[in-house]
Amino acid sequence: MSSTQPNTARPVQILVVDDEPDLRTLYELTLLREGYRVEAAGSVAEAWEYLQARRFDAVITDMRLPDGLGMELLHRIQQNQRTERCVVMTAYGSAENAVEALKAGAFDYLTKPVDLKQFRAVVASAVHDQPAPAPVKAPSSAAADPQGGGIDKTAPAAGSGDAALARLVGDSEAMRLVKARIAKVARGMAPVLVRGESGTGKELVARAVHACSQRGDGPFVAVNCGAIPENLLEAEFFGARKGSYTGSAADRDGYFQAARGGTLFLDEIGDLPLPMQSKLLRAIQERSVRPIGSTQEDTVDVRIVSATHKDLQAEVAAGRFRQDLFYRLNVIEIAVPALRERRGDLPALSTALLARIARDSGMPVPQLSPSVLAQLASHPMRGNVRELENLLHRAVALTDGDELHLDFEATEPGPVDFELPSPPVVSEPPPQMGRATPADSAVPRPDALPADLQSYLDRHERDILVRALQESGFNRTAAATRLGLSLRQIRYRIARLGISTPNDDAAGGGASDE
Repeated sequence: MSSTQPNTARPVQILVVDDEPDLRTLYELTLLREGYRVEAAGSVAEAWEYLQARRFDAVITDMRLPDGLGMELLHRIQQNQRTERCVVMTAYGSAENAVEALKAGAFDYLTKPVDLKQFRAVVASAVHDQPAPAPVKAPSSAAADPQGGGIDKTAPAAGSGDAALARLVGDSEAMRLVKARIAKVARGMAPVLVRGESGTGKELVARAVHACSQRGDGPFVAVNCGAIPENLLEAEFFGARKGSYTGSAADRDGYFQAARGGTLFLDEIGDLPLPMQSKLLRAIQERSVRPIGSTQEDTVDVRIVSATHKDLQAEVAAGRFRQDLFYRLNVIEIAVPALRERRGDLPALSTALLARIARDSGMPVPQLSPSVLAQLASHPMRGNVRELENLLHRAVALTDGDELHLDFEATEPGPVDFELPSPPVVSEPPPQMGRATPADSAVPRPDALPADLQSYLDRHERDILVRALQESGFNRTAAATRLGLSLRQIRYRIARLGISTPNDDAAGGGASDE
């Protein structure tokens, strides 16, 4: 068998460290069959002797050894700035050890008893040629992709790290730190949690992590956890077998299977219900999923990147999010700054957005005058980059000539009146029942009960929802928060009442969730 080898003349060199002779032999034989050159050690001291003698491509070490911990090898390799990638093997159910190893810089981990198929996949991933990290520099507005750092949901799933980082428009200190963090964390397999307010560009950050990693040629599967009906979550995530439920006419893969060899992006992870959180935790820990209706588990090789605008620690404290899942997902955190924290990026962001808007509209790029930039700089921008895009979309649509004219009225937040209109006060008492006159029946009284209560309530509910959406820049998450609803509840009401939004034609759906 041939192995995936780095671009060197020599065979791949792997060091296996385990104090159980039978397991060492098993791992050694498995790797030899894959075409690797293998050395085996039974202790930390013996392993370090091998490492001092020569270089390896990967080190696979048990966590507990007779003379110490496998973590000691990991720390020594990092302190000596060696290039070996470390894979740590931990006991079954020892999630804390796995998370600790990943935070310390391990490339990946394996849970004992080790599944040999998974073992081979992880080793192959560890020794695969790693692309050079993309340079961390801000793109010029001319070279930048005009998504504006948080708008595009259809960017290519894979691509060069340069191109992915270029989509994160901005050269502020905050954005430089984000890009540097992306280039660093992309090298491993540790789960990444992208945290930031709605509209800041969390999915673009996730795509950049994927594109800068060795998995950049693999699939990038993005999942909005809050948009899937609860009764379909398991089938969507793990797949289903033919006949497993009504309407299941053929086998179908889930998101985990679709992301094999690539990255699974779990957007709005905080919206997952607790029962599904438990199933997701097991899938991440065991690297395997069981499709509905199947008796066999599918091994899946995916990297998990998740995102949320919620404070997950507060959700854990409130009992709405599992603590063990939080620690499993939050191995490495990337905090995406709000637009108000990087206002120096406004000119580049606005230029990039205007270029895309003009291109999509088939019109010349409008002039971005200093006065317009000053107006934008003074605006609160509570909706971040998404609100900026909405402002510029409206400005382009309403502008005559080459110069933009901004209209902030549609985005200014204001108090939402949740009360139905009160009927006018009637000065005269209503006539006694059964004593109505012809005039009474011909002219309806202003306080008369509605003939169709449901239509009456729907009409007023629709007015309130439309107003809340307009005042939040058609951001469903923000509108739901103001109305005291969950994201799922407001989506249901928007669909039931047939509310259309400016983004329907362009985005293929309703208002944006962020």
